[in-house]
Amino acid sequence: MLDAVIRWSIRNRLLVVAAAGLLLVAGTITAVRMPVDVFPDLTAPTVTVLTEAHGMAPEEVETLVTFPIETAVNGATGVRRVRSSTSQGISIVWVEFDWGTDIYRARQIVNEKLQLVSATIPQGAGPPVLAPISSIMGEIMLIAITGDESVSEMEMRSLAEWTVRRRLLAVPGVSQVIPLGGEVRQYQVRVDPARLAAYEVTLQDVLAAAEGSNVNASGGVYMEGGQEYLIRGTGRVQTVEDIGATVVVVRGGTPVLIRDVADVGVGPGVPIGRGSANAAPAVILSVQKQPDTNTLDLTERIDATLADIEQTLPPGMEINRGIFRQASFIDTAVDNVLEALRDGALLVVVILFLFLWSWRTTFISVLAIPLSLVTAVFALKLFGITINTMTLGGMAIAIGALVDDAVIDVENVFRRLRENRHLPASEQKSVYDVIFLGSKEIRASIITATFIISIVFLPLFFLSGIEGRMLRPLGLAY
Repeated sequence: MLDAVIRWSIRNRLLVVAAAGLLLVAGTITAVRMPVDVFPDLTAPTVTVLTEAHGMAPEEVETLVTFPIETAVNGATGVRRVRSSTSQGISIVWVEFDWGTDIYRARQIVNEKLQLVSATIPQGAGPPVLAPISSIMGEIMLIAITGDESVSEMEMRSLAEWTVRRRLLAVPGVSQVIPLGGEVRQYQVRVDPARLAAYEVTLQDVLAAAEGSNVNASGGVYMEGGQEYLIRGTGRVQTVEDIGATVVVVRGGTPVLIRDVADVGVGPGVPIGRGSANAAPAVILSVQKQPDTNTLDLTERIDATLADIEQTLPPGMEINRGIFRQASFIDTAVDNVLEALRDGALLVVVILFLFLWSWRTTFISVLAIPLSLVTAVFALKLFGITINTMTLGGMAIAIGALVDDAVIDVENVFRRLRENRHLPASEQKSVYDVIFLGSKEIRASIITATFIISIVFLPLFFLSGIEGRMLRPLGLAY
């Protein structure tokens, strides 16, 4: 078969050159558009289940919430491991599926199991919810929102929570944005026990009044002259004064208001952790991406969104994007590998020219490098593998072997052509026959040597778990 391929290529050399040029162009475009990451995706399909249980101790959450959820999802189809973490007021369960499981199918399976366990969740605990799809390598950026002395931590947290986070969640490819640090703004009702006793009001009365006051009520529809007018009672509070003016009870025809038994104001919530940047108080935003998203492209879109937000920032506030950027690591890693590829290619050109002393044969041999690389890119695209340090490393290792094969073939053909020119005219063969025979002469040795070298990478394909996910792309790229 290889004999037929070589004969056809020699006879249709212009078509082969045109196809090679088209392959280079298409391969370059495909490589530019492929996702780029530091490492291969090491995330097994995982569904995260979150359940809030306000007021419960960790032991209660573990017994009444976490354990029933774990029991329900343990026997689900394709589940290979279930992990959990329980703390005060919250339960987190990670359900890991077999490699290759479609994540949306996995979420559907978990969701069906949660329907069965929802009835057993105690009253006071929220229903189990599925967290957004993310990746173990998904934290691509940490953003710090800082301010000068005129800016409070509550103002920084409010900006991060209600402006920056919502704008970033609207960027395609962003899975989740988690704010850390700062002071959470709260409308607080600080009840005074002495005033409660004086007005003969219980704490439960105050809680019921505060909860019942912040609602709107529908009054139906009033029709007149063919027009419908919606009737509703607007009772949602807008200010601190509205909360304070809420009626708790009526004593002797006189209403007792919330402000009579409590101090109402705006204050920070109970802090859970602190955030800082460069030893100054700050709010840190952790940006996580969706799986199979190009980190470099997503980082550019996030930077563009942050640039728009910076134009409307309140005085004294700044956005620091340089805390952590996964794109910087990717750029550095890819640049290092590309630098090794470039240096290797230059050394190959110099050494080939010095030994063969012919620009033509040197160019033909070196041409094997870009053609082989773009062909490898197409193979990676077919297998759904991203460009990362592992795949680039496999290509860099393979350059020596593929150039060696090309050099042996071209050098033998070059030598046979030179010998043919020195023969008497009656004994000279056609150039095409010399090229074919010169290539055929050493082809079996080249193929055998290449397969022997490739066997070294065969054990990589039998690795399992994280090791296999990490090193298998290197062997495949080679």
